[in-house]
Amino acid sequence: MEERLKPMDAEQLRESAHRMVDFIADYYKSIESFPVLSQVEPGYLRKLLPDSAPDHPESLQQVLEDVQAKILPGVTHWQSPNYFAYYPSNSSIAGFMGEMLSAGLNIVGFSWITSPAATELEIIVLDWLAKLLNLPDDFLSTGPGGGVIQGTASEAVLVVLLAARDKFLSRIGKSSLDKLVVYSSDQTHSALQKACQIGGIYPENCRVLKTDASTNYALSPDLLNEVISQDISTGLVPFLLCATVGTTSSTAVDPLPALATVAKRNGMWFHIDAAYAGSACICPEYRPYIDGVEEADSFNMNAHKWFLTNFDCSALWIKDRKALIQALSTNPEFLKNKASQANMVVDYRDWQIPLGRRFRSLKLWMVLRLYGVQNLQQYIRNHIELARQFEDLVIQDPRFEVVTPRIFSLVCFRLLSPDNDGDKGNKLNRDLLDTVNSTGKIFISHTVLSGTYILRFAVGAPLTEERHVNEAWKVLQDEASKLLATIQNN
Repeated sequence: MEERLKPMDAEQLRESAHRMVDFIADYYKSIESFPVLSQVEPGYLRKLLPDSAPDHPESLQQVLEDVQAKILPGVTHWQSPNYFAYYPSNSSIAGFMGEMLSAGLNIVGFSWITSPAATELEIIVLDWLAKLLNLPDDFLSTGPGGGVIQGTASEAVLVVLLAARDKFLSRIGKSSLDKLVVYSSDQTHSALQKACQIGGIYPENCRVLKTDASTNYALSPDLLNEVISQDISTGLVPFLLCATVGTTSSTAVDPLPALATVAKRNGMWFHIDAAYAGSACICPEYRPYIDGVEEADSFNMNAHKWFLTNFDCSALWIKDRKALIQALSTNPEFLKNKASQANMVVDYRDWQIPLGRRFRSLKLWMVLRLYGVQNLQQYIRNHIELARQFEDLVIQDPRFEVVTPRIFSLVCFRLLSPDNDGDKGNKLNRDLLDTVNSTGKIFISHTVLSGTYILRFAVGAPLTEERHVNEAWKVLQDEASKLLATIQNN
């Protein structure tokens, strides 16, 4: 009989964790045997699990058998080399070990005193990453700003919006909340809309500016200027501009220098969301895409997307940390301590929404140390090269077209309707997406640009190689041929 599992015991941990690591390693070994997109129906799991928790302990073996038989069929395999949907969510050996160590130490690092190393390592690794991205000195901890790890880009844009909101309201009066206006493009991530809802920004004061193919779906500075002028003339107060480097739909890059000029002229807070494409900017040849960041008030990129750092790890840099702290700081008696009271330390609880926080800097530190900058650059370049190869395959097949220029590792493309009918073309591509994903061989996702339904092929999973890209294209071609044959037969 298996020994009773204690809450914590070094030798039991050693034995159980070894078994778990073996289980995970075996999963990675066989990851290509699973359908990439889970094929289960909603509610499938309730039929497979009991109605209530067990009164007596079960064995780890029983639990792992259930994971294999009942949980894995309901998992969409983000780490599969045949995963090309949304944007990647990278896992790596280094990231995994950092996550493991964080779970082992299990600290709750809301103040410096609660684990000095957690705060200090975060400051150091975000300075390292800022230097890799060649961010302005104001974003370093030695300047007036600094970096902080948030859970996601959604949290980053929310705390930035709150900081900007309070900075403006302290100047023009709290009763002027109904005058504050936020500007973004219709390609900006929906996280900004959610931040506005939480931050109490009036829905009618959220300007979502239309983009089109003429700018490759980037925000037009002229249109922005025009809308801001109209708002000022009616007594409204422009306070936040959110620009994107690598939009979710099509990796559009907003023209940062021109937008920075508009923001500066109107005294607005300028935030840059580079959640996906920020990782590529550690390569000198892609760094120009964030030129203009020196004029930004805040900058965000997700190390958990394309930087081999397991979810979650979203790096946010801010030019004026005081603005963030003033918006989010609380100082209850039970958290008071000498180091904090003397202003000798950073207390990251004042840089985020929750109080508690995990030791997330460990995994970023391990990724930077165990891979090194040159390997990370090569990793990014390899994915971009694979996407370029996929783009070439699409171009060579006259039945398909590439819809927007490929900049990083996302290709936006579609199957052309034989009779050039827009509605039929949209249905055709919807059907192609469904049939391709239901094969289980690959997983891709879609977007809509100017009313046209478009397929997205995002290369970025750590295990993806050239053969996976070629096989994915073959699946797409085969399913397209079947669909087109059906149309002709009708």
